[in-house]
Amino acid sequence: MTFGFAPSSAAALSSSAASATRILEPAEWAAAGIPLLRDPREVVGGLHSRHRPRPATAVVAVLDRDERLCASASFTSRRAPADGWMFRNSLLSQLRRVIPHDLRRRSPVRTAVLLYCREGDARWTEEDGAWMWGLRDACTLHGLRCGAYITLTRDGWQVLGEGRGGRRPNTASVPEPFAASETPAPSPRTGGVPPDVLRRATAR
Repeated sequence: MTFGFAPSSAAALSSSAASATRILEPAEWAAAGIPLLRDPREVVGGLHSRHRPRPATAVVAVLDRDERLCASASFTSRRAPADGWMFRNSLLSQLRRVIPHDLRRRSPVRTAVLLYCREGDARWTEEDGAWMWGLRDACTLHGLRCGAYITLTRDGWQVLGEGRGGRRPNTASVPEPFAASETPAPSPRTGGVPPDVLRRATAR
């Protein structure tokens, strides 16, 4: 015999409402003062080459003042439905694995950006809104500045809230090889067992 309590309809509605507040609308994101990438095409191309993302793969990267890559990690999220709090925890877990926090600094000097590869077209979805909320919160908790949120779909890539994008790379693109001037990434640093399936983590 199994004993337990079924959640009441009121509790279910309360949980749904809480999840809805952990989503950022495009207008909210655009008004948040997210710093613009000087060369988004180079950032997207570099992350695509390093991590070879497939649909449902998130790539979080930390850039220095000159937009050079400090560290990055990719993982496949199994969370459903979209929940910004869960995404925040996943992102924070990956950041802690690949780079120390900057909480002792008076103001952030490094910026975290998120590239999310997904099915569908380039239009904003509630899942995108949950990732935006998660990225912003994870950056605050790790002492980083919140940077761009980029989607990678069959249509290409797009920096949400900026209107900048391109047709390549896309979900069907073959990753470009590293430039000869780039330093090869070291072996993956994965730490313990993550809540999601870790695809690849790199640090430079």
